[in-house]
Parts: sequence; C-alpha cells; structure tokens
Amino acid sequence: MHRNWKVAATVGVAVVFVGGGIGVALAEGETTASTISCPTIADKLPAVPASARAEVERNLAQLNTQIAEANARLVSSAGEGGQNFVQNAILGPLKDKRVAAINRIATAIGRQGTRPQGLDAFATCTLATGGSATATEPATVPEATGAAAASPGTISCPDVASQLPAVPAGARAEVDRNLAQLQTQINEANARLASSVGQGGPNFVQNAILGPLKDKRVAAINRIATAIGRINARPQGLDALAPCALQAGGAANGGNAGNAGNAGNAGNAGNGGNTGNTGGGSTAVGTISCPDVGSELPAIPAGALAEVERNLAQLQTQINEANARLASSVGQGGPNFVQNAILGPLKDKRVAAINRIATAIGRIDARPVGLDALAPCTVS
Repeated sequence: MHRNWKVAATVGVAVVFVGGGIGVALAEGETTASTISCPTIADKLPAVPASARAEVERNLAQLNTQIAEANARLVSSAGEGGQNFVQNAILGPLKDKRVAAINRIATAIGRQGTRPQGLDAFATCTLATGGSATATEPATVPEATGAAAASPGTISCPDVASQLPAVPAGARAEVDRNLAQLQTQINEANARLASSVGQGGPNFVQNAILGPLKDKRVAAINRIATAIGRINARPQGLDALAPCALQAGGAANGGNAGNAGNAGNAGNAGNGGNTGNTGGGSTAVGTISCPDVGSELPAIPAGALAEVERNLAQLQTQINEANARLASSVGQGGPNFVQNAILGPLKDKRVAAINRIATAIGRIDARPVGLDALAPCTVS
C-alpha cells in the first residue's frame, strides 16, 4: 500500500514539473483541464479576392480541425511521456501543420493579389489551463471591397472576320472554328475580369488578362491565316488585330461571330497538278489504292493473331479516312497537295501499323522483313 502511494506521488510530481513549463498541473485526486490555445488567422488576413475565398476558407477550416485533433491527443495522452512530451508530440507537430495551412492561405491570396506576409508568426500554439478553448476560425472571410469592386468594364477586341479576304471553301471550316475560338477567348477574359475585381496591383488586368488574351488571339489568328494560305495567298498583318483593351462602362465587344460573307470564294479555280484532285474542284477525285498487306504475311502464330488482325483493320480504316479526306479536299492546295497532305501522312501511318504487325509475329516466330515496301499508296 505504501509502495502504491509512492508511485502515484512520482507521477504527480512529473506532471507538475511538465506543468511548470506549459501550464499543466495535476494535484493528488484533482485534474486541472488544459486545452490547446492558438492565435486566430482569419482576422489577420487582408481582403480576400473572390476567386481565392474558397481555398482560404477551406484552409481556415483545416486549422480548426488541426486544433481539435491536437486537443483530442492531449486528452488521450494524459500521463504519457517525459518532460517535453506535450511540446514534442503535440504542440510541435501542430505548429508544422499550421505553417503548411497558413502558407496555403497566403499562396491562394498571392495568386490573385499581394501575398500577405508574417502569418507564420501565428503558427505557434500553447497550452492553456482552466479549460479555456482557443477561438474558432470564422467559417467565411470577407471578400475584397472598396473602389476596386466597382464595375470592371468589358474587354474590347478588334473584329477579325471583317478583315479577312475571301475565304476558300476548303479553309472555311477551320477559319470559322478559329473565329468562334476568338469569341470564346473574349468571353473567358470578361469572366476573368469580373471574378478578379479587387485583385492585384495597377498592372493586374494588363498582365493577368489582356496579355494572355493577346497571346491566345495571336495563335488563333495565325491558324486562320495558315488555313487560308494553304489554298490562296496568306493574308498579312492580321496580328495587328490581336491586342485588346479594357473599355469602361460595359460596352459590348463587337465579336467575331462567324465568317462574314466570303460567298463565292473566287480564285480557287482548280488544282491542276494533283493526281486525282484536278479540274475545277468538282470532278471525280479518284480513289486511294494501297498494296494488300494481309496477303503478304507468313503464317501467323495463334498468339499474335489478335494483334495482327487489329492492325490489318487499322490499315483499312486509314485508307477509308484518306479517301474521305481526298473527297473533301477537292480544289484545295497546290500541285503537291494530295501527296503532301494525304498520301504522305497515310504512308507514315501504314508504316507504323505494318511494324506493329511484324513485331507481333516476331515475338513468337521469325519477324517478317520487307513489309515496309507495302506502305506507299497512290491515287487511282
């Protein structure tokens, strides 16, 4: 009985010693509750941009979760460890987790505006006696307000469609697709403009919205010029239409809503030198003719049959696609159009499929050689 009392006393002294450093005290027969106490972060933040608010609030909630888990660990580990147990096993790891969450908060804000500094100073928590719980982080934070929250205006861009020459029929689909893309880019930029009200410094709109929009427009405009240039003269100077501006008052952008006119598409009067793609663009175009690969194969091992048949089917699909391209491109290109745009790519695809066939057979039996000679096709 006397021995049991000495053990209890020893434990009591150890906890009191720990308490001397971090505020825990256990007297005989009495427990003073302790809780983790951490500085709040939400009230230290600047105005949070609307587009960063969700990530900021998610990490503020994570801070609350971390504190709750640390308090649960504190209760479940009562009487464990030595002099520095609470600091090493609970408060230290909690600080590391808080640093990570606080940095995510600062990074989220910094992506849209000025990154807040010095928040890491609020990562350290302490142990408070008497059951005083730490303040809970707010579930929401206010968004950026003030003068910067006024109407942001509208992105205004030069109209591209009205500046194009007559668009050849063979280029019209690609031109229309990229004109539509130009309008999509403007819509996205306007949405970004509205969602970023109050963010960044004086050059934010130029650097984060108008600059990237110009780059996207240059790419789309170049695709338009290239599509026309494959058939007729490539239009020059369209890049001058790429820069956009911010127009106050919400004036709508003129848009790039289609391929204005281009009726007739004069001047694309034939493709005289293209085998099978000649005449005024409306005569019979011929058919792609390719050597038969299946008949040139050796006996196919059972273990390779499925892969060989799959690639033989792929060869036929390639021919079908090339024939469809041949029919749809009547009147396009110069004297080498069919060779460069249809037969050449078809040969490359056939080489790949034929090599897969040879490889499949070669894994089991002797690899057939010379099949690449069957790759080139012609128009008949």
